[in-house]
Amino acid sequence: MYKGLLHSHTFFVLVFLIHYIVKLILLLTNKKEPLAKYTKATRIPEMIFSFGFLASGLGMLISSAVFSKFLIIKLICVFTSIPLAIIGFKKSNKALAFIAVFLLIMSYGLAEMHKKSLAGKTTAASGQSIYTETCFKCHGADGKLGVNGAKDLSITLLSAEEQRVIIINGKGAMSGYKDLTAAQLDSVVQYIATLKQ
Repeated sequence: MYKGLLHSHTFFVLVFLIHYIVKLILLLTNKKEPLAKYTKATRIPEMIFSFGFLASGLGMLISSAVFSKFLIIKLICVFTSIPLAIIGFKKSNKALAFIAVFLLIMSYGLAEMHKKSLAGKTTAASGQSIYTETCFKCHGADGKLGVNGAKDLSITLLSAEEQRVIIINGKGAMSGYKDLTAAQLDSVVQYIATLKQ
């Protein structure tokens, strides 16, 4: 689900950015009549893309619940740019419109930096803590315990994707862990790889 939200969010953000860049170019080049026509023609699509942008972003925020300084700054930029854009384009204020679009572009860059900071945190060490909390009692510290029919993880031939599916959905006596985020799931799979001999 997270990947679907991510792709939707990326699509809405890019369309939203392109839309506002077009409006900014028309405003900065003093093309008032084409800007008015463009604004009128795109009013409903703009509302749809604005809603999609905010809703998919909120959905990702809720599902990942991982905050970093980049994410906090990004959120501040996005929520500052919205009123600036409304006022800037409504009042034909070039400076406010430019700042609004600049903040939106900056928030996109901050999102990429947030993604990279999360990748750095998704390590086997964080996977080990999740493993210890959820998998240890049946698989054991070394993955070989075998309680309740648990498979020996030190000799598993399952691919990373097959492991993810079993962790999420469960198998046999093992219940699924659907509440894990994509980053947490990846970190557990990375940790399991360290158990292989």
